[in-house]
Amino acid sequence: METAEIRRRWLRFFEERGHTVVPSAPLLLDDPTLLFVNAGMVPFKPYFLGQEATPWVRATSVQKCVRTLDIEEVGKTTRHGTFFQMNGNFSFGDYFKEGAIELAWELLTRSVADGGYGMSADRLWATTYLDDDEAIALWKKVAGLPDERIVRRGLKDNYWHMGVPGPGGPCSEIYYDRGPKYGKEGGPEADEDRYLEVWNLVFMQELLGEVRSKVDFDVLGELPAKNIDTGMGLERMATVLQGVESLYDIDETFPVIQRAMEMSGRRYGADQTDDVRLRVVGDHVRTALMIIGDGVTPSNEARGYVLRRLIRRAVRSMRLLGVDRPVLPELLPVSKDLMARSYPELETGWERISTIAYAEEEAFLRTLTAGTTLLDAAVREATAAGASSLSGERAFRLHDTYGFPFDLTVEMASEQGLSVDADGFRRLMNEQRERAKADARAKKTGHADVSAYREIVDAAGPTEFTGYDELSTEGRVSGLLIDGGPAKSAVAGQQVELVLDRTPFYAEGGGQLADAGIVRLSNGALVEVDDVQAPLTGLIVHRARVLDGEVEVGDLGLGIVDVERRLSISRAHTATHLVHKAFREALGETATQAGSENAPGRFRFDFSAGGPVPPTVLRDVEQRVNEVLVDDLEVHAEVMSQDEARAMGAMALFGEKYGDRVRVVSVGDWARELCGGTHAARSGQLGVIKLLHESSIGAGIRRVEALVGVDAYRFLAREHVLLAQLSEALKARPEELPERVEGILTRLREAERDLAKLRAAQLRADAASVVGDGQAVGGATLVAFRAPDGVTGNELRELVLSARSSAAASGRPVVAVGLGVANGKVAAVAATDERARSAGLSAKDALAAALAPVGGRGGGKDDVAQGGGTDPSGLDAALVAVRTWLAQAG
Repeated sequence: METAEIRRRWLRFFEERGHTVVPSAPLLLDDPTLLFVNAGMVPFKPYFLGQEATPWVRATSVQKCVRTLDIEEVGKTTRHGTFFQMNGNFSFGDYFKEGAIELAWELLTRSVADGGYGMSADRLWATTYLDDDEAIALWKKVAGLPDERIVRRGLKDNYWHMGVPGPGGPCSEIYYDRGPKYGKEGGPEADEDRYLEVWNLVFMQELLGEVRSKVDFDVLGELPAKNIDTGMGLERMATVLQGVESLYDIDETFPVIQRAMEMSGRRYGADQTDDVRLRVVGDHVRTALMIIGDGVTPSNEARGYVLRRLIRRAVRSMRLLGVDRPVLPELLPVSKDLMARSYPELETGWERISTIAYAEEEAFLRTLTAGTTLLDAAVREATAAGASSLSGERAFRLHDTYGFPFDLTVEMASEQGLSVDADGFRRLMNEQRERAKADARAKKTGHADVSAYREIVDAAGPTEFTGYDELSTEGRVSGLLIDGGPAKSAVAGQQVELVLDRTPFYAEGGGQLADAGIVRLSNGALVEVDDVQAPLTGLIVHRARVLDGEVEVGDLGLGIVDVERRLSISRAHTATHLVHKAFREALGETATQAGSENAPGRFRFDFSAGGPVPPTVLRDVEQRVNEVLVDDLEVHAEVMSQDEARAMGAMALFGEKYGDRVRVVSVGDWARELCGGTHAARSGQLGVIKLLHESSIGAGIRRVEALVGVDAYRFLAREHVLLAQLSEALKARPEELPERVEGILTRLREAERDLAKLRAAQLRADAASVVGDGQAVGGATLVAFRAPDGVTGNELRELVLSARSSAAASGRPVVAVGLGVANGKVAAVAATDERARSAGLSAKDALAAALAPVGGRGGGKDDVAQGGGTDPSGLDAALVAVRTWLAQAG
């Protein structure tokens, strides 16, 4: 049975039994604790935690998930991958244990002809929490399972909670016996490769207090409404129903491995090392496809960094399998064809997805080329120094600065007889991770424990946002935080996080910066708001400073938005929508927004593109948008269902979470997007839009920065004045300026070339006086000199080579070394002739001796070597050091 068919049967089965089919949420869910959705129940967390009202009593979904905690371990076993799909059915205060067990048993054992999975009841086992006698009785009653196929297990295996205070409860897992060829008898506790877990039924029936670990928590009592959360791994079920060895062999994964085998000439199953690499390719190509499909682009941060690692590991694995050419153009389409059966948006978004993926691979291949050169240099230095290993610091720098994979460093160093300090590398990596985690925690929560926000929501309910319709609203202080902890009051001078039950302040989100303003309390206190965030769904937090008086929880106050700032930001947000639409008209539907920032008077717009946008296109986009401003189109917002929004042609942005009801912002009938931000009332209010420049911010992603309204006018006015000044200075009309400036630059470049020729001729003429005579040192002739200040590296090199030639008349081996200072930096060049090299004298060794006193580094060959230093005060000592080296070496 195809994986897509298993998915279809799941949804149809539960829909026929009263469950609302909930589409998979994007992998980029708005949850500060997660990079990606990593479990099927994650989109339902607000309902289980009571943060939002449950829109259904029964629901079912097939949720896309990504887990990336141990990317390096992928492929080493056949049980886990990064991307997977989780089938789930959920009950919110409706059916409970008996209903969940009945539904699970029916779907599993019902015949294929009748819409089930056709699994043999004799091969199914169940585990339960050790004290859950009710579940054990139900397995006997509903499924007729004998005692020997019901296994009691402890908290670690069969009790579920979220790791935070909230709902929890025992769970019951269903296992399928794959037969003796997969392991020994005895049930799940004996062998979990033979007895494969296919479904977990979680019975949420208890309210937990403090949660200290998986097995250590406080139970406060029974939940008033008991819930069901189940999860069936789609890939695991496909493994069973397709009768294959592992999730890497199912129909949605193995064809990618098969194509990789054809490209590399390797055979899956013949060599363990090759098998790991092929599994990495099969897993990572599919995961990268799905992540890009949901709007992520490669970068060096957060989700983008995970995507970059996945692509690079897949490409690297193919390289280690012997394939040096670009591989994604052959592998990614295979995965797309397989996954589009369940996710048709992969087909419609293919041009964008493939452009991003292929650009990232090309960039990585360039990185590999550059990194290989740097690694070769590092290996030569280590070998010359007599070292047997590369330092962890050097490996880390290759990885961190140049993106060069550590295991590739290890492999390539090993080929040249060197080991790598893995402990040192891991220590530096861990230090970097801890810094990144601390920074991410600070950015996501504002240094406050999320539980403190949750307590406010639980006690006072969600915040009502009134800012679409009014810029001042009366509300009551429902919560205060100081230094991340709850407080009852705050006085003048204190920084606070203030929560109102009703507020007109827009919280930063969707690329739009937060409102600012003041809150006047009824007791006369005054609070200045400088930032607004929404750390939890439904909660708006004002980060502010108490200017005067005292604020207490329960006080009434009037929130007043800074109108000028709001209107300016709103104009920028509307401008972003217009620019988005204009780029899609000019470049095609793949020019999809990949990020934005809407600030007072300016905006930044990121979008997908295969390469630089031609200046003519930028001019066309700018003209088109400003024409829309002249048309003075009405900007209006409507709330409707997602289906209605799609029917209207409204665009949804990748990575954004949308509920069943969505807000659609339209600019006339021209631009229409799903958006929760604030906007101008009419396009004419924007005044004018000026695109400043366009640049690359990553593989396949371009960025445009622009001004709007008065800021754009001021910029254009300054440009006009500047243009007038240039016209006056150059005695040319504005339209003649480009040609006039180009002529001046051409003459300037010619003059610089002439000066360089004169300087070189002068140096050659003065070479004898600069270089001086060679001196006999040991059995060789040494020419060591300090060049005049300001001599360039190329000029110094020419002087040294000239000195080497002149000194050849001595008949002895010649070593020539020159040092100079330019712009406060030391330059050094060393050269040897053939006699010197035959005597074992190397230019690299001479250079090393010269550079040590000036704090320098360099490299080269035995005949010529070049480098630089940072300490000009060591020049005299450097010349002495060269003489000492030659005396000892000679």
